[in-house]
Amino acid sequence: MSMFAKVVKNFRMWMPTMPMTLVDAKNATATSAAKATFRVLPRMTKHEIKEYLTKLYGLPVARVNTMNYMGKRKRATGKRKVITYKYRDYKKAIVTFDDSVQDLGLGVRIPEIEQPEDEEL
Repeated sequence: MSMFAKVVKNFRMWMPTMPMTLVDAKNATATSAAKATFRVLPRMTKHEIKEYLTKLYGLPVARVNTMNYMGKRKRATGKRKVITYKYRDYKKAIVTFDDSVQDLGLGVRIPEIEQPEDEEL
């Protein structure tokens, strides 16, 4: 087996099927850069997260910090049995963008759909 074949075998390219859920986004201020928090698969690396956002969405990523979380264990009690189950493990990625990104948008808030606040009569 050649050296090139070993490198190709270890190279993982599965970007389009990587689910990334946006949890939180903060716009840039005078002292800090714009940041976004994503929930990703535990097997994703920092490099893969950066490449995913850079190549698919064209976002200038400066830094990626990750945290691994174990799924919460739960117990459901019935009349005769106690059933234990566990939520999935996940990884949280905090992505810091370059200084060129100032505004990340409104996120999930859509002004046309949003309900007007009750005014005092």
